[in-house]
Amino acid sequence: MKDAVLIKSYPRGILLHLNAEVDFGVILEELARKLSEARDFFGTACMALSIDGREVDNAEEIAIADTIHQNSNLSIACIVGRDESVNRNFIKALAHMERKLSGGEDGQFYKGTLKNNEVIETEYSIIILGDVYPGSAVISARNVIILGGLYGEAYAGGNGMDGAFVAALEMEPERIKIGDFKYKPGTKQSKWGIRPKIQPKIAHVKNDRIIFEPFTKDLLSSF
Repeated sequence: MKDAVLIKSYPRGILLHLNAEVDFGVILEELARKLSEARDFFGTACMALSIDGREVDNAEEIAIADTIHQNSNLSIACIVGRDESVNRNFIKALAHMERKLSGGEDGQFYKGTLKNNEVIETEYSIIILGDVYPGSAVISARNVIILGGLYGEAYAGGNGMDGAFVAALEMEPERIKIGDFKYKPGTKQSKWGIRPKIQPKIAHVKNDRIIFEPFTKDLLSSF
């Protein structure tokens, strides 16, 4: 019998080749086993995910990402394939920020999802490798980047610095505050955790109000 899933690693990402002839539950079980056995091989990293071999819907994509998170030290920044140009821009922006932080700027990484009203607060710029669920919050004196969904609250620029920003792979916040400026959506948000389309965005202050723009390397480089 053919493998239910084959895992191929490449720079900044992994490719999963899924067997189209087996039950999806079998795929998840085999993926969990293989990732657990190769946990040390893959190490800790934030990667893009590609899937081929069979069509998967949104719920199955989320199940695959959750299986990866639970059985390895990998974090999935985005799923490549639906809109490759958007994903390429996001990966470039991610690489730029990693270089920026490792080049001597104060910053930190937090691996995990904030939920159950959890709050993380720091005087540095922070990259969250996970989601921020409704009711939870991330607070930074500088910048906030969320490699996942922002469905809760984010506060940036608490030290009064100019040019502070909040960026997320999926931007559906309950509330954002950047410096002295606040944003709260006036319409009901779509259900958090369901990602029909990857739409990385960055929130920053322009003309005395918070605006949202596509998250690209060129835009991030301007901050």
